[in-house]
Amino acid sequence: MTTGARPLAGTGALLGLALRRDRAMLPLWAGLLSLTVVSGAGTVGSLYATAAERADLVRSLAVNGSLRAMLGPAFGDSLGALVSWRFGVFAALAAAALSLILVVRHTREEEESGRQEMLSSAMVGRRAPLTAALLTALIANTALTGAITAGLAGPTGSATGALALGLAVGLTGMAFAGLAAIAAQLTESARAAKGLTAAALGLAYALRAAGDSATADGSAVPTRLSPLGWAEQIRPYAGERWQFAALLALAALAQIAVAYALTGRRDIGMSFLPSRPGPAAGRIAGPTGLAWRLQRGALLGWSAAFLAGGIAFGSLASGVATLVGENESTREIFERMGGQSGLTDAFLASMTGLFGLVAAVYATSSVLRAHSEETGGRAEPVLAGPVGRAHWAAGHLALALGGSALILAAAGLGMALGHGTAPGPLLGAALSQLPAVWLLGGLAMALYGVLPRAVMAAWAAVGLTLAIGWIGPALRLPDALLELSPFGRLAKLPGNPMEWRPALLLTALAAALVAVGLAGLRRRDLRN
Repeated sequence: MTTGARPLAGTGALLGLALRRDRAMLPLWAGLLSLTVVSGAGTVGSLYATAAERADLVRSLAVNGSLRAMLGPAFGDSLGALVSWRFGVFAALAAAALSLILVVRHTREEEESGRQEMLSSAMVGRRAPLTAALLTALIANTALTGAITAGLAGPTGSATGALALGLAVGLTGMAFAGLAAIAAQLTESARAAKGLTAAALGLAYALRAAGDSATADGSAVPTRLSPLGWAEQIRPYAGERWQFAALLALAALAQIAVAYALTGRRDIGMSFLPSRPGPAAGRIAGPTGLAWRLQRGALLGWSAAFLAGGIAFGSLASGVATLVGENESTREIFERMGGQSGLTDAFLASMTGLFGLVAAVYATSSVLRAHSEETGGRAEPVLAGPVGRAHWAAGHLALALGGSALILAAAGLGMALGHGTAPGPLLGAALSQLPAVWLLGGLAMALYGVLPRAVMAAWAAVGLTLAIGWIGPALRLPDALLELSPFGRLAKLPGNPMEWRPALLLTALAAALVAVGLAGLRRRDLRN
């Protein structure tokens, strides 16, 4: 029987292959995200232990447009409603990001590498790769929904509210999985497909933020135009609105139907929006220029996001004392994250720490872009010329290390603008996170150079660092455990003196790891 007669032939085998390839990433992402949301019940319960404290928080949110823009409005003052307010938007964002990565990874990336053409020459149907990718995303989002529902049903006392929050996260992920499936048909490269979907995700967040900053009940038009706005309008634990869950499900199904229609109308490797031909004469000067050409879009996008995030956090700093009020538990968390130099400085220091944690994600992904170029077969033609391996890898390292400094500087400048203060202290505070960011980037380089098949361990290290830095202070983990993260060793700026010894030690360790990685890359065979 021909594959044309069975368009889904081979789906099971491709699904098994996808789950095997993602056997490390999926449990890490899903486990960390669900743990963050579920542990939020204990965090919120300890911060706002009484009904009066929770009611005061909701009243303060009603007049704080900046905080609503960042986290969304609170639709109730129960424990579950506040967990949904605090973690719902960011969990939905993370689920959407995971879903778009999974779908593009198993569709357009496979075509771009040439592996899909080889598989399609056997008994693999035309729509089997897309189906396997979407099923992988569905499994991931179903696991998220189930873990959040099971984890929150008991602590919050409402299985219905827990299910609503789980569906808000999982269905948002599937909506963006459908969008990524369309982008994979429209664009010619995986990078463009991810960029297009990520831009749509950023637009959805911006629309939701603009709408929520204007009204306290989520009724503004921009909020209603955003899938993230639909997710929060499900209103877990606050009179659930299941019609918005149905809207997210319909959006996902409609986009998946469009993607199926498009995939049947093009050849493998082709797209509906082909890349424009380049200039007749080359304009890329050396490996560093090539790395800049490949990564400039991502760097500019990260810089813009950090600048906007810095402005948002900076604008909240002046009112954080009013928002916290007499709540000693919240004050303690900020002081553990940002030092004991006053609540405003502690808040700003904790925010610079969060920017540092996220910058580590950029640095790791930028370093491992060299790994993607190698496994995709694009590095060999470059290295066949008079270009050394170290010189080639140094271009990506320059973008990773220098780019992380640029995005952190953007965050520091943004916080200064939002807070209305001189840029010097906050710029220095943001850049003080660089040694820890570079250490994780150096670890990625060492793994890529010496053990390229173990590069996922770099993401595991980043995930563990994020978990310690993000959840650890709220869970009141011991200081010794918090200091297992390289960020736990750094000075908490602004408001505290700079500690040069740990910063220099981390920088030296990062340099040593980079040297190990470059030495290993020189000695090993490519794609080995």
